[in-house]
Amino acid sequence: MSPPRLLTRFRERAAVRRFSPRTTEAYIRWVRSYIRYHQLRHPASLGVTDVRTYLGYLATERRVASSTQNQALAALRFLYAEVLEQPLPVVNGIPAARIPHVLPNVLSRVDAHRVLHAMTGVPQLMARLLYGTGLRLQECCALRLKDLNFARAELIVRRGKGDRDRVTMLPERLHAALQQQVETSRRMRQVRLGRGGGAVLLPHAFERKHSSASRHAAWWWLFPASREFESPDYRVRVTHHIHPSVLQRAVSDAGRRIGLDQRVGCHTFRHSFATHLLEARYDIRTVQELLGHRDVSTTMIYTHVLNRGGLGVRSPLDMDPP
Repeated sequence: MSPPRLLTRFRERAAVRRFSPRTTEAYIRWVRSYIRYHQLRHPASLGVTDVRTYLGYLATERRVASSTQNQALAALRFLYAEVLEQPLPVVNGIPAARIPHVLPNVLSRVDAHRVLHAMTGVPQLMARLLYGTGLRLQECCALRLKDLNFARAELIVRRGKGDRDRVTMLPERLHAALQQQVETSRRMRQVRLGRGGGAVLLPHAFERKHSSASRHAAWWWLFPASREFESPDYRVRVTHHIHPSVLQRAVSDAGRRIGLDQRVGCHTFRHSFATHLLEARYDIRTVQELLGHRDVSTTMIYTHVLNRGGLGVRSPLDMDPP
């Protein structure tokens, strides 16, 4: 199997396993890196010793984080088991990558609103959603009209991280702006339908069950991209959602514009959302559900950045002298 055919087969097997496009591309990057490290030798001619050597190189020379090393191992396991049909045995003796203990970057309430006020247009609305709901960047970009329920003040996140759905709140202060965005998005859809386009990509094999759903208003993006593209599968012009880089640049530019010394990115709003809810004494299990964490231990990291500390301990310097 030639390298191009190998990668094509990899994508096919990843699609069967319903990997997200980002996971598939990340795994393919590791496979390419693995092949380049072994001087373009075909993976079928390599074995567990070569995998161990490569993972050790990642830890000792490239100094990747533990999670990065684990992702590379997962990609190679999938390659050998699903694509080459030569499952790897247990890979022992791998030099472990260092596990960093990194606290999340959190804005104060004042700084969060300063950044938001420095933004305009659709990026500002999206950033307000990130801070007001705890959405991840990709989750926000991929919202569809059917995911908003104004009557119940709910927002449904479809196929979030781990391919899991969840429900979060829809901030009342955003209802008017979101309803206006819905109308703007619907008008764009009508214009593109009139030109013979207006279709959207559907998840997994849903388009084969309901072929007309790609043009249904419910599946239209809340934040559609400004341009269409030709899809060989749909044989029509298709609209994708807004690219994440649009919001990333807008948030980064807003932070620099207001002279914020603290680094700020889209995920900073998610960290701030969780921390500010815990500061307001909401139950950590509630915050866990809103964030979509599988384990409460993941949510516990936000207790370490609260002003009052995870145990509510005051510094001796802040106590009255005897």
